[in-house]
Amino acid sequence: MKRSGVNEIIREGDAFIRSFGYILPPFAYWSPEEMKRRGAESAGVFDARLGWDITDYGQGKFEELGLFLFTVRNGRFEDMSKGAGMLYAEKIMISRRDQISPMHRHVIKAEDIINRGGGKLVLELFMPDTEGGIDAHAEVSVPVDGTIRRLPAGGLLKLDPGESVTLLPGVWHAFWGEGGDVLIGEVSTVNDDLTDNIFRDPIGRFSEIEEDVEPAHLLVSDYGRWLAR
Repeated sequence: MKRSGVNEIIREGDAFIRSFGYILPPFAYWSPEEMKRRGAESAGVFDARLGWDITDYGQGKFEELGLFLFTVRNGRFEDMSKGAGMLYAEKIMISRRDQISPMHRHVIKAEDIINRGGGKLVLELFMPDTEGGIDAHAEVSVPVDGTIRRLPAGGLLKLDPGESVTLLPGVWHAFWGEGGDVLIGEVSTVNDDLTDNIFRDPIGRFSEIEEDVEPAHLLVSDYGRWLAR
């Protein structure tokens, strides 16, 4: 992805989020230079990988295969084994109309996926088999706002604004917007995008960025390289 395109996606995404009355935290708007200046006092932002995350999964076709994410808060993955500490995370995301977030599962993370507004959010769901792969035959059973919904393998769950689904570790899911762009909330256990995403197809989690202009804001995938300068 070109950095100029990423900058524009961030600008458009921020406006879309604000249109629903959701305001991002102040660190969302720090420039790269301000992030460097605040490195010592705001290590929690960088250590928890909070912030902007624009991905085309390394495939170069964001409009068809991609996702806009912003991690608002996130605990420490190592605390999960202790059962104490900040064991939760929150993201706000945008799935554009017919833009697919590809089939994947999580090993550790349990998550609520919430339609916060816009079009319908469509999820294609599979249960895992005994080895963690996709079970092409098992019935899917997931809680939708506390009520169990049952679907055939590969069934499509459609959430209207205000509805949510709970996905436990191992449940395979892909999703996209139907009828319009969708603002998505994610409330979960601690999030680790470096190790806890298992994709059905051999794709990347983060985008390769072509630096055609300066970044308006850093992506979480930029932190290691840019903040070390």
